[in-house]
Order: sequence, then structure tokens, then C-alpha cells
Amino acid sequence: MSSDILAHTEAGVCTITFNRLDKKNSITAAMYAALADALDAAQADGAVRCVVFQGHETIFSAGNDIADFLNQPPSGDDAPVFRFLRALAQFPKPVIAAVSGPAVGIGTTMLFHCDLVYAGDNAAFSMPFVNLGLCPEAASSLLVPQMLGYHRAAEALLLGEPFMAEAALEVGLVNRVVPPTEANAYAQATARKLAAKPLSALLETKRLMKKGQMAQVLAVMAEEAQSFGRMLREPAAKEAFSAFMERRKPDFSKV
Repeated sequence: MSSDILAHTEAGVCTITFNRLDKKNSITAAMYAALADALDAAQADGAVRCVVFQGHETIFSAGNDIADFLNQPPSGDDAPVFRFLRALAQFPKPVIAAVSGPAVGIGTTMLFHCDLVYAGDNAAFSMPFVNLGLCPEAASSLLVPQMLGYHRAAEALLLGEPFMAEAALEVGLVNRVVPPTEANAYAQATARKLAAKPLSALLETKRLMKKGQMAQVLAVMAEEAQSFGRMLREPAAKEAFSAFMERRKPDFSKV
């Protein structure tokens, strides 16, 4: 387990913490592998009845670590990022997220696979894939329009601009907005409520809610991954990432 991802189980709750604050909890390939392993272990552990994802009161996750991402781009279905996304999408037990501060890229799209989301009032959600010359991932091209409605989804995915906690609450991405210092504790309190309930009932209720589109979610996720990998090698993405590393504004006028 990477020290940048902490997993701790207590009283039926497995808490998975993004622990790379000096890098704004940006996620490396090793961290994706650790996240996937933590979910696999939580699924296999009969004592675990609920999982909580959390970051820091100032930052949930800045998304991919760009330098690591460029050095180790995802290739194939077994890439750590895709392992994590499939594990999360198919995780049978309740999943809660506590989000404060920025949640960028996968920091937002992973939330569409969580069952409950609690946000600090400083939370800022963004999916800037187009701005990087890329396409959505994590089945977000399916799930974001479903939850936000097409026009709001187009605004979020085509412009890639952040939307704040109250807007996320309005469209149903977030269950409740609380002060940032209280988000993790609120999620833990809810997780303890779930952990006190019969696991069989939790599993069956979630299965029934998810079964109608699970196959579609996985199919869209796979299609997005193919497109994402192709676009990563194209000129627009190369310009976007070069500009990011060189701390300049990208020029897409020729791509």
C-alpha cells in the first residue's frame, strides 16, 4: 500500500484517505493501484460494511499527477487507473465520499460511483478533460448528463469550469454541504449508521439500484478508455500537457 493512500478499518468502516497533501493529493499510477487494492480488500473483508473516501479539509484531489501520468500513461485494461474505476463502479457495499476543496478530473468523476457524497462549502468540482485535449472518463459521459441534465453536463464537460458545492447539491451530486472541517466527521458518522445495518440488506438494495445500467456503465467506461488513450497521443493533448509543464497557456489554434 502506497503511503500516499491510507486505508484503515474500524467498526465496520474502511476509510481510504488521499494522503499526498504536498502535491494536492494528485494521483499517481502507484496510488491508483493502491486504491484498487484497498477496494478489493474491503470487498473481501466480511467485517467491512461501508467505505469512506476522504481527503483534507483544503483539498480532495487535484486529479492525475501530470508528470507521473506522462511518464506512465495508462495502457490497456489492466492499467491501475482502470482497475480502480472498475473496482469502484462494481463495489457492492455502500461508498461514501467526503469532499472539501478542489476535486479535479477523476476527483469529481469518481463521485458519480459513490452512494453518498458530503461536501465542505469550499468544495469545487471540475472535469477539465477537453481543456487537456482529452475526453471524459469513468463513464462520466453517461452519468454526468443523467444527473445534471444535458445542458448543465455540456457546460461542465465542454467548458471544464468548476462548479461549487451548492450547485452540486442542487443537481444531486452532493447530499449535504457542511463546513470543511466537518465533512470528514459527517461522512464517518453516516458510515457508522450504515455499518450498524444488516449487510445483506445493504448489498441487495445497492445491487437492485445499480443493476439496471451496470453493463452500460462498464461498456461506456471501456469506450471512453479507448478514446482517452487514442487522444492522449494526438497533437491537442501533447500541446496541452507541454503547456502545463511549461506553465504557459496552450495554443490550440493549429490542432
